[in-house]
Amino acid sequence: MDFSPTPRAADLTARVAAFIAEEIEPVEPSYHRELAELRRTGDPWRPLPVLEELKGKAREQGLWNLFLPREHAGEYAARFGTDGGEGLTNVDYAPIAELTGRSAIAPLVFNCNAPDTGNMEVLLKYGTDAQRQQWLEPLLDGRIRSAFTMTEPDVASSDATNMEATAVVDGDEVVVNGRKWWSTGVGNPDCKVLVFMGLTDPDADRHHRHSMVLVPRDTPGVRVERMLSTMGLYDEPLGHGEVSFTDVRVPIGNVLLGPGEAFAIAQGRLGPGRVHHCMRLIGLAELALELACRRGLSRTAFGKPLTSLGGNRERIADARIAIDQARLLVLNAAWKLDTGGPLNALSEVSQIKVAVPNMAQQVIDMAMQIHGGGGLSDDFPLAGAWTSARSLRLADGPDEVHRGVVARIELGKYGASR
Repeated sequence: MDFSPTPRAADLTARVAAFIAEEIEPVEPSYHRELAELRRTGDPWRPLPVLEELKGKAREQGLWNLFLPREHAGEYAARFGTDGGEGLTNVDYAPIAELTGRSAIAPLVFNCNAPDTGNMEVLLKYGTDAQRQQWLEPLLDGRIRSAFTMTEPDVASSDATNMEATAVVDGDEVVVNGRKWWSTGVGNPDCKVLVFMGLTDPDADRHHRHSMVLVPRDTPGVRVERMLSTMGLYDEPLGHGEVSFTDVRVPIGNVLLGPGEAFAIAQGRLGPGRVHHCMRLIGLAELALELACRRGLSRTAFGKPLTSLGGNRERIADARIAIDQARLLVLNAAWKLDTGGPLNALSEVSQIKVAVPNMAQQVIDMAMQIHGGGGLSDDFPLAGAWTSARSLRLADGPDEVHRGVVARIELGKYGASR
């Protein structure tokens, strides 16, 4: 296996690092202060002007839609992607995703934030020409945002076959009904399209019962019931909403790939998306370790630097080991995806989805402890980082489901049935 980036990918990684250091890091503290003030006095959901300014600068430098996959980018990479007009492999994109994970706003600045990246990849791979023209091109251009509506409040959504929301074909239309929650991105006023997953044929086999449908947010019957907080945080300007769909009618042409093909789409969508999530979390863990080291060396207690007290040196060493182990595990999964596709990397993708959020949560927790009370406050990014890592132990499948996948594949080598 070879994790070496291509010369083009290495150049892009260096340029992204420079852009983050020179353009994003100097303004990010004031961005968060202004956002906090808007939470008290105004509308925190409307993206702040500085985001648009940074996006314009990134695009001028050819640092735009960096996530575009090499095998599906095609003409869109030349029109909306990085300079050079090509997409990147998962291995090439991984270090870029890690860099963006150090910042709460960098993924937005480079138009590489979830769930838009996953939705754009779905449209690239499975969308019709009409679907791409209507929704993919504005997303790639950064003019609109999107949401993915799959999880439901009334069933155990860790088993997607439990889904009760429906997408029923009625002549030349699809009728959508149900209630979804944790629909990331729906709080943004620029969110214009929802990717809805619902039950179409209850009598089909369990992996051909559901469909994915493109639902414009302004369709009659679509209602954002409330925005959900994650441990007190609302994650503006994207957010996570509870959305109801009541007799929502859209054209049959809004179905992705065809009725009953939702699980096939999900299989292709989630593998690369999980690599992106995990590499961003590695970047977040790196930031936490850096902050812990700086804090520990600058603060003295009982006559010694904090790094020399209470086993902190060993904790710092363990954090370095854990981060480097996790990075190699993710690069291995990325390489397997690149060389054999999603079915070739089922175990590896599930492995990283368990290992990386748990690692990041532990490293961030260590950094919070070294920061004392400050680590619990908004004066440092650690409390939000911990919440992000904790939430990703549930998002895109809980730890238990992914451990089950790894165990099933492992035991299958020895003749065990599903």
